[in-house]
Amino acid sequence: MALLETPDREEHFTAPDFALKATDGQTYTLERLKGEKGTLILFICNHCPYVKAVIGRLVEDVKILQGQGIGVAAIMSNDTASYPADSFENMKVFAKEHGFTFPYLIDETQQVARAYGAVCTPDIFGFNADEALEYRGRVDSAGPKDADENTVRELREAMLQIARTGTGPDRQSPSMGCSIKWRE
Repeated sequence: MALLETPDREEHFTAPDFALKATDGQTYTLERLKGEKGTLILFICNHCPYVKAVIGRLVEDVKILQGQGIGVAAIMSNDTASYPADSFENMKVFAKEHGFTFPYLIDETQQVARAYGAVCTPDIFGFNADEALEYRGRVDSAGPKDADENTVRELREAMLQIARTGTGPDRQSPSMGCSIKWRE
């Protein structure tokens, strides 16, 4: 299992469009998912221990962000033939177990992950209302450890700032996780 960190936020990067099937059976595009105050695209998967460690906190923060006009979707881009734990059927189970209030999309061709430059799970892209990338960082300062009273909820605070001002924080800590499982 290769451990990777996300690169720094790329200035002037705008959200690439897509049309992907979700665990609810519907197809979603970026236009359909966009929030009035911004959009959050989360590259995650079912089996990664880093995703599993933060998923409860991530879902909790997403609920708050959705209430503030942020549109949200999670995308699973791993090769499901090599990693059956990430299959579409298992995605449905994972989304239900964790109470997702947002669509969980499958990127079967891996073209969306490539268009975004996603490298790991979780890889988090926070866009403002104009679809400009303003946050590419981690969920919080606890990372794969249990959160405590000193944990800084970096994603939540960054997206709330983006919703208010259109710009993200100057300092952003990279996310860390398992590499995207690319097809041969």
